[in-house]
Amino acid sequence: MENIKNMIQERYGKIAAEGRGCGSSCGCSDASMADEYTGLAELDIANLGLGCGIPTEFADIREGMTVLDLGSGAGIDVFIASKHAGVSGKVIGIDMTQQMIDRARANAESLGIRNVEFRLGEIEQMPVESNSVDRVISNCVLNLVPEKRKAFAEIYRVLKPGGAFIISDIVMNGTMPDELRDDAAMWAECVSGAIGKNEYLAIIREAGFKNIQVLKERTYQDFSKDDFTLLSMTVKGVK
Repeated sequence: MENIKNMIQERYGKIAAEGRGCGSSCGCSDASMADEYTGLAELDIANLGLGCGIPTEFADIREGMTVLDLGSGAGIDVFIASKHAGVSGKVIGIDMTQQMIDRARANAESLGIRNVEFRLGEIEQMPVESNSVDRVISNCVLNLVPEKRKAFAEIYRVLKPGGAFIISDIVMNGTMPDELRDDAAMWAECVSGAIGKNEYLAIIREAGFKNIQVLKERTYQDFSKDDFTLLSMTVKGVK
């Protein structure tokens, strides 16, 4: 597990330092997974092309809300959410990679966005108060987390009663070979950490969420194998 986290930090620290992604999703193994952010040219400096969806499209973020972005990277989804939360709201980004936190803070300063904050931390143990957040968003990150039950338990903890999460992530149908599952480098590519779609949804239910909906789903075209297929999925749940 520690080897996996170290590999992820090394890879994303390098992307942050270079100031550019590779125009695709997560670890950049397939451009077909990335959704396009349209009409947001002013935020290009924060878009490293690492997502597999646009969770803010479905999040119903309103003026005055507190929003939490898990695995916030260079800040693109935080900054989009901040437009909806307004000056009376707040958006917090959490990332486990210091270089990403530094880059996101620099981007916020450059863009003049004040209602945001970036915190170094891990999703399995978030530096966020319980029952303090209206919306949790995340974009192609939970698949990188080895302990997904802890992650969703933490999401449940920090959300206010009636609050919701909207997460875009990589899941799979089928059975992944053990040698691929144990490949730390492919974890960083958003492949080996993907779990079955049904298992993913079961973990969400076990965490206590209700009104669970799959809002969008798309096949990972360049990674369809005989034994399994990867999907991008945007899912919502309510506390």
